[in-house]
Amino acid sequence: MKIGVIGSGAMGSGIAQVAAQAGHEVVVFDEQTAALDRASANLQSTMSKLVEKGKLSADEAAAIIGRVHFSHSLPTLSNSELVIEAIIENLDVKRAVFQSLERLVSETCILASNTSSLSITAIAAACHKPARFVGIHFFNPAPLMPLVEIIPALQTDAAVVEASTTIIASWGKIPVVCKDTPGFIVNRVARPFYSEALRICDEGIADMATIDQAMRDLGFRMGPFELMDMIGHDVNYTVTESVFTAMYFDPRYRPSITQKKLVEAKWLGRKSGRGFYDYTEGATKPVASTDDALLKSIGSRVLTMLINEAFDAVYYGVASAADIDLAMTKGVNYPKGLIAWGEELSREHIKQNMAALYAVYNEDRYRTSLGLNK
Repeated sequence: MKIGVIGSGAMGSGIAQVAAQAGHEVVVFDEQTAALDRASANLQSTMSKLVEKGKLSADEAAAIIGRVHFSHSLPTLSNSELVIEAIIENLDVKRAVFQSLERLVSETCILASNTSSLSITAIAAACHKPARFVGIHFFNPAPLMPLVEIIPALQTDAAVVEASTTIIASWGKIPVVCKDTPGFIVNRVARPFYSEALRICDEGIADMATIDQAMRDLGFRMGPFELMDMIGHDVNYTVTESVFTAMYFDPRYRPSITQKKLVEAKWLGRKSGRGFYDYTEGATKPVASTDDALLKSIGSRVLTMLINEAFDAVYYGVASAADIDLAMTKGVNYPKGLIAWGEELSREHIKQNMAALYAVYNEDRYRTSLGLNK
């Protein structure tokens, strides 16, 4: 099977590497020659490191590199049997690319988008044959992260979903199928991890270092502020704003002005040297509070909101409970699946916590999911 990848940035290059390591011939298309040159150099560097670590032989690495071809001509994708787009998160740009691509590929070629937050149905609608369009959403870095969300558009043929799931599984990834709703599984269910932490900080209940520590105490590998700094605020804030808008401004997904100001200041996190934390040489990182009661209160509040969101996603048919738990553990490395965690703590406990939050704030943001009643 020949694979086409549109976009040679971090995601596109990562997807191309995964496909090539699985034995496919891959063509990576990008209009920018400089971007293709960087992608080619990065692939060679990555393969060299894998050889040094003993994970690949020199011959295997050379074969993988030989299977990836870089091109600034869209017609070079014409023989592809699956094309995955991984470019800017702009609906009009994506639709235009697929309209051009569809005139070049065969009728049986599967077209896919790696979008993290845009409507798969809306992109598919630009195609002459939308039944062959599907969302295939990898997580960054694609070669390392095992989860891939498979998102059928309203128009997608069931056979395309099945074929896409089979292909992704054959690449050694863990596919989960989810409904075409804002944020899909991970970017929807994970929103409270960031937004509730920001809310707690904005209210002056605790500082960033203390909130981060509270979540690490629960088993999360990174606290929300550390993680947002690593992801980059240009990316994380944009996803939050996109989900908020697409969900008709539901207050549960409301972005934080605090994070917006970081984006405006271009304090984007680790990659810019400054975000919630200062990463410049010699900078002192804030020290978390050792108040055990405060730490447990923060952890309970954020976890309650996460579990409530996960049960809501099941209730509205975004995905099965099993796939949601799989997505959160394999896609964002949560210590436990949120549905299983909620059952462990008991639904009644989560409902009581939600009711207590609503009693304090009287905001729809803190409404208890009907999914907890089932």
